[in-house]
Amino acid sequence: MKFLSSRRLVTGALALICAGSLSVLPAHAAEGTRQFIESFGSKLVAIVNSQVSLSEKKARVLPLIQQDVDIDAIGRYCLGRYWKLATPEQQKQYLGLFHEVLVNAITDKLGDYRGVSFTIGAITKSGEDDAVEATLIRPQQPPASMQWIVGHTGGSPKVVDVVGEGASLRLTQRQDYSSYIARNGGNIDALLTALKRQIEHHSAPAAN
Repeated sequence: MKFLSSRRLVTGALALICAGSLSVLPAHAAEGTRQFIESFGSKLVAIVNSQVSLSEKKARVLPLIQQDVDIDAIGRYCLGRYWKLATPEQQKQYLGLFHEVLVNAITDKLGDYRGVSFTIGAITKSGEDDAVEATLIRPQQPPASMQWIVGHTGGSPKVVDVVGEGASLRLTQRQDYSSYIARNGGNIDALLTALKRQIEHHSAPAAN
């Protein structure tokens, strides 16, 4: 099992770097989101464009992800109806594994982005969240458009989803996880085991 949509999350994150002006309607409603994006984006671009090694970039981007991406909320959403069926111990174990899988998926892609530029579009409402339109431009590749979804649960803005290539990252992953659990007789432990194997496989090259 793989975190199939990781590239879209990284692409969306990079496209949040605010190199130009934002078109915001209404301005007062999106002020918190705008400030969040500017702060998150400026820190991210500094890491991506730095001359340090890939391993150092991964180390620097980790606390930024932990602070500005609501990994627990994304994880709960991805488990879908099985979240309420899981025991407290399974929930705790799952969130720990999901956190590691997602962080690995993001940081593994940092080396793929060079010479990028960005355009930022409107901030609109997506249910209770804010949707930021963005386009990532990379040399010799078609522009990538997406929406970056920012939630405000708990009083501070955090990333909760990326919508691109016609699909929501968290919805795609929920379908993947739900299908896997269903194929294994509704056994949530089967998913936990698969996530553990994925993490072990990711760590194996570094150990050799």
